[in-house]
Amino acid sequence: TIELAESGGGSVQAGGSLTLSCTITGLVNPKSCMGWFRQAPGKAREGVAAIDALDTIAYSDSVKGRFTISRDTANRILYLQMTGLKPEDTAMYYCATTLQSLTAIQALGVRGFGYWGEGTQVTVSS
Repeated sequence: TIELAESGGGSVQAGGSLTLSCTITGLVNPKSCMGWFRQAPGKAREGVAAIDALDTIAYSDSVKGRFTISRDTANRILYLQMTGLKPEDTAMYYCATTLQSLTAIQALGVRGFGYWGEGTQVTVSS
């Protein structure tokens, strides 16, 4: 069974930074396509950042230049470093992985991810 657990969320002021972590257990291939997604109240879940089996990375336009996705394949941990946080970044953040061979760009589309964590809340105040 593949299980994901996010941590590192919290409340920060605009301009602040946070680093989210996602520990993945039960995953045979540590270089499976993985991603970070977020969902704000009343809005659809959206892709934030993704990394695929070739280590190609993609970001949504709204976070490009501010967020960095990375992973520790040995320990099966996915990270999301967030800097320059804005109030509009406020959302529940989820990590996810898939057994499908998605590219990082495809991964931002949210579809195809069968394994999700329960999320960690990020709140940015102005």
